[in-house]
Amino acid sequence: MRILIVGGSGFLGDPLVRQAAAEGHAVAATYLTRQGTAAGADWLPLDVRDRTAALDLIGAFGADVVVNTASGGSDWMTTAVGAAHVAVATAAHGARLVHVSSDAVFSGEAITYAEDRVPDPVTPYGAAKAAGEAAVQAIIPTAVIARTSLIIGDGGSGHEGLVHALASGGVKGMLFTDDVRCPVHVRDLAAALLELASSDRAGVHHVAGADAVSRYELGCLVARRDGIDPARLPYGRRADTDLPGPLDVRLDCRLTQRHLTTRLRGAREFLTQPRIST
Repeated sequence: MRILIVGGSGFLGDPLVRQAAAEGHAVAATYLTRQGTAAGADWLPLDVRDRTAALDLIGAFGADVVVNTASGGSDWMTTAVGAAHVAVATAAHGARLVHVSSDAVFSGEAITYAEDRVPDPVTPYGAAKAAGEAAVQAIIPTAVIARTSLIIGDGGSGHEGLVHALASGGVKGMLFTDDVRCPVHVRDLAAALLELASSDRAGVHHVAGADAVSRYELGCLVARRDGIDPARLPYGRRADTDLPGPLDVRLDCRLTQRHLTTRLRGAREFLTQPRIST
């Protein structure tokens, strides 16, 4: 297949490029300011806020599949409108679309969320991601919308960096004991996305880890793996702060897992195993 990875220079994009190339696909990957380092791809500049640029690039590459990992956080033009631009361009050229979304589309009121649950975001980022999902569903009903959670790797993710910074005293803050998610390993997520891209699946799929853990427990697991004393990590309750956003959001991935050969490991498993250098 000819696979275009939008946002290929990001934390998720790197293993997507590597795995797609290793599987023998022709791979192109886009970047906004600086191209990625993964070998095996043609690196192409793209600002997803530019609808014409997205149309031209996807047409020029001749993609069979587009995997959109791009996100601008709470920036509406990138996260919401950019998702629509990629979907329009993908549809115009008859390609398949896998759109990566987030558990941020949920408020946490229900705690556990099945794939048919209607989004009820409570943050600007969640609202932008939910709008992006709606645009994709309207433009390409056969697209896959892959919702995921905190993405962890063998170092390099934001949460892993925060754990090291907190333990060293490099930053002030704390890890919350009541802020719960279902972290996924970046390589598991990449493999699942490529598997969905090669399938005939459509609609919303939850692709997160098997374990629901608090950010504090997750931090302790990272610390132990990396030889850091977890006692050095400051902790507290998010409910005792004025920080906005959901507390406990758990994606129910059982339905999607039944259709995947990729096993979505939980953090208590993958963070007790040795790190793999790439």
